[in-house]
Amino acid sequence: MTAPTYEFVIYGATSFVGQIMCQYLVDEFAEGEVRWAAAGRSQAKLDTLVKKLGRDIDTIVAAADDEDALRAMVEHSQVILSTVGPYALYGSPLVKVCAQSGTDYCDLTGEPQWIRRMISAHEEEAKASGARMVHCCGFDSIPLDMGNFYLQQQAQLQYGKAATTVKMAVNKMQGGGSGGTIASAINMIKEASKDAQLRKDLADPYYFCSAEHGFTATQRNVTGAVYDEDFQSWVGPFIMAAINTKIVHRSNELSDKAFGAQFKYDEVMITGDSFAARMGASSIGIGMGFFALMVALPPTRFVVEKLVPKPGEGPSPEAQLSGFFDLSFIGKTEQGETVRVKVTGDRDPGYGCTAKMLVQSGLCLARDISKSDKLGGFWTPATAMGNALVTRLIDGAGMTFALE
Repeated sequence: MTAPTYEFVIYGATSFVGQIMCQYLVDEFAEGEVRWAAAGRSQAKLDTLVKKLGRDIDTIVAAADDEDALRAMVEHSQVILSTVGPYALYGSPLVKVCAQSGTDYCDLTGEPQWIRRMISAHEEEAKASGARMVHCCGFDSIPLDMGNFYLQQQAQLQYGKAATTVKMAVNKMQGGGSGGTIASAINMIKEASKDAQLRKDLADPYYFCSAEHGFTATQRNVTGAVYDEDFQSWVGPFIMAAINTKIVHRSNELSDKAFGAQFKYDEVMITGDSFAARMGASSIGIGMGFFALMVALPPTRFVVEKLVPKPGEGPSPEAQLSGFFDLSFIGKTEQGETVRVKVTGDRDPGYGCTAKMLVQSGLCLARDISKSDKLGGFWTPATAMGNALVTRLIDGAGMTFALE
């Protein structure tokens, strides 16, 4: 067999985050240092992107619903990096083609209902072909999945055992909203508003685990203001917990329940220890509920869609550079021994940092993780790439992982 032409192809290269990824590659790697191509549905848009980047970059045209064109594209690449959200609307054919062809795949989705469908439909195909399929390789859920992975390693080093309870709290975070992310959230709420079973499924922290997972631990689900003794602060809900917690629990199952059969994991936002902080924590939950209600009702959804950023819109380059995130993890063993870990990122979480995370994930699968070391199937970032990805995130993505 001849080697693939490219280490990875960025599919959706002209999207908002796709363009940031391409610029990152041009800025950080010499020409020819990485074998990659930019792909999308419009040659004209790809030509404009290449001209803007000022480098000779191969381009591939393939519509999201054209399986023949997608198959021709994936046959030339070790890994496909997909940015075409909402994935539930545009991403399924590419997952199918990668799973069948044996080509590795990473994306930025935060759409749990779609991930579950893809696992159900294509996991056996991926196992047979050898394709390593890794969803959620952006801010949701790499810092959280890899943060828990790093904490568990520290627990083993310090105490020789797993942390069976882990809490994550957002200390600080600054970044701009994006039309693509909002469009994905709106589509998910629209689906759930019409499907009672889906609403029940989305509330299940073990939604991505197999039918035989056997987990029964009741997970903390913060929906309003709660005073957390471990963090010595009022905390409120974290909007991305809905996807991240499912990824972390799938990592536990795929690791042969290395964190324990009764492992508990939750995520919150820290607001402080004052009365105003308590009100702030309450307002987070109220705001999230109000947004979901507005989107669930067709008349008010129309208003929301008019007011929010459109797909292709997002934070300015200046906002991306000034953005950051700062996360704290507290893990406890069954005996109460404690490990504290901090994870940080140096750019806007959803775009500046996310673009680097996805590129480094692609390089990690292409260069660091052999097909014999990790077989085909639907993996999480931590279970697919482990320490190799932690090293790449520190060296090339502006992230830190450290004991507190």
